[in-house]
Amino acid sequence: MDEVEEEETIYKHAKPFGKKEKVLNFTSNAYQLTRPSKVGAVMELIRECQPKTFQEWRQYYFEKAHTKTKLPVKVTQDVLNELGDRLYEKITEVVIPEWTEAFKQITKQDCYDYVYEVTIPRTFDGFLTEKSVINDFLAKQFPEVIFEESDSDLDHAGDVDYIGKVGNKAFGIQIKPVTANSNFGNYNLSERMQANFQEFEEKYGGKVFIIFSAKVGNKKEVKNKAILVEIAAEIKRLSQ
Repeated sequence: MDEVEEEETIYKHAKPFGKKEKVLNFTSNAYQLTRPSKVGAVMELIRECQPKTFQEWRQYYFEKAHTKTKLPVKVTQDVLNELGDRLYEKITEVVIPEWTEAFKQITKQDCYDYVYEVTIPRTFDGFLTEKSVINDFLAKQFPEVIFEESDSDLDHAGDVDYIGKVGNKAFGIQIKPVTANSNFGNYNLSERMQANFQEFEEKYGGKVFIIFSAKVGNKKEVKNKAILVEIAAEIKRLSQ
């Protein structure tokens, strides 16, 4: 009888916050308090480190971490504590008062309307937005690329709306309205999305780019136009 291999036990080092997690996560993302510009490129650092223990990773982080800014600042425990102070201030002075007022105003009709709006009108608006951004903008900017809608499995698993084919390789496009984040600079990738984007790159060879759009007249316009330079460089790389 074959021996059954014992699965390696993975211990969690992260502290659970229970019901407070959603508030902490929302506020941190909304005010960019754990972005690379504040705490450094943590995923990049941990891949460089390839730690075997938590202690090894913690030491490496505080030795190497710098803010991703024009004038990088070394990240220390004091820097992280300062960010914690700012997080607490935003929660107590902004988030709690705003949410408390919203809680008082929400009605059952709001809930009926919201479910309907998200399911039908917003889906239709999003569909038109995707078409406009691809057909009226990207396809004209990059005529050498074949843009195709992603299949449902990829869209669900990989957070990719369109695939841009370059030869036998491809890059991905995810399209979001600016109103989803009042300022697209606030957008923060979840760990799930980071993992899915990495999986896409391993499969197709190209990166996934997030495009933020807003309505200008009767058409949708790309707001984060700097991303076009990155897409052009990626097309050139995939073409080689």
